[in-house]
Amino acid sequence: MRKLALALSLAASAALTSGAVSAKETINVGICVSWPGYAMLEIAQEKNLIADYDLKITNFEDPLGGHAALAAGQIDVYGCTADYIPVAVASELNEVNVAYLNPSYGVDHVILAAGTTPADLKGKKVAAPQAYIGQLLMGLWLDREGIAPGDVTWVNLNADEAVGPMLSGDLAAAYMYEPWISKVLEAAPGAKSVVNTTDPDMLKTGIFMDSLFMNKDFIAKRRPAALAVLKAEWDARGYWHSNVEETNKLIADYLQWPVDDVASVIGTDGKSLEGGIYVFDFDESARTCGVLEGNPPFGLPNGSMPGSVALTNDWWVKLGLMTKKIDPAAGIDCSLMADLVAQGYRQSFSAN
Repeated sequence: MRKLALALSLAASAALTSGAVSAKETINVGICVSWPGYAMLEIAQEKNLIADYDLKITNFEDPLGGHAALAAGQIDVYGCTADYIPVAVASELNEVNVAYLNPSYGVDHVILAAGTTPADLKGKKVAAPQAYIGQLLMGLWLDREGIAPGDVTWVNLNADEAVGPMLSGDLAAAYMYEPWISKVLEAAPGAKSVVNTTDPDMLKTGIFMDSLFMNKDFIAKRRPAALAVLKAEWDARGYWHSNVEETNKLIADYLQWPVDDVASVIGTDGKSLEGGIYVFDFDESARTCGVLEGNPPFGLPNGSMPGSVALTNDWWVKLGLMTKKIDPAAGIDCSLMADLVAQGYRQSFSAN
């Protein structure tokens, strides 16, 4: 009987322990597309950097669908591009941006067709995906060349879709990224890249940025979880910096990409890749929020986020995608970053 009682006691203890493990609080995370810059929370999960929570991560492969899920509370956290912030404010969506993650550092280009000069573009067709950073890059570059948005005919094409029209001569210019840039330049001698996001004028706008969004109710009602997942984002970046080869392989496995393709975006030095992205450490991101002293890189001022949101809003109005100006502060919540700063969290790393 004593043996039976001991066995029952052990079984009950095991059941309670199992229940405690399975009862860990879940945080629902989304990423808008397969992209190394959005994969750090998967690393946090795999390396047990957020031990008190389970992260349930969904790859939407649909930026707008992911934002709809975030606003509806179906997910709590969402990695996507920052260009959506003014749209979310204007639409009164239940979401805010909580941190800038990675500036584009040469991923995005404008390619000019062979035999074409900027002066030839008025009245011609230019391609860029509508309501995306490609359209912003094209618009800003045209503006620098003295060409207004209404001076050209816009064609809503992604990079892969623009290759054929560029080669056939139907397009005078197109937004592109690799491998499509190389395909056009190889097949059309004389075509050339005229601007990319390593251009100092483009970098200092702060608008070509990967970003982390959260549902407002998640922040209000589950603030410890919101802080934990935000800290895990930066802890995972620190792990990547110290273990680049291993982490790039983990990211490749997660995204189902060749590891060389991951390296072509995020690099192998634990910081940045020209032609890819520049990975913000915590301190750099906190400075864009204005919650830590010092200036971010690339000529961005401290507290630059509202300015970059306002500039994006201006361009969406110029491009006819929005009709009114919004309050940039309504789309930003830097209080979580400020809490981590107040708790003494710091992180600064350079290339290995």
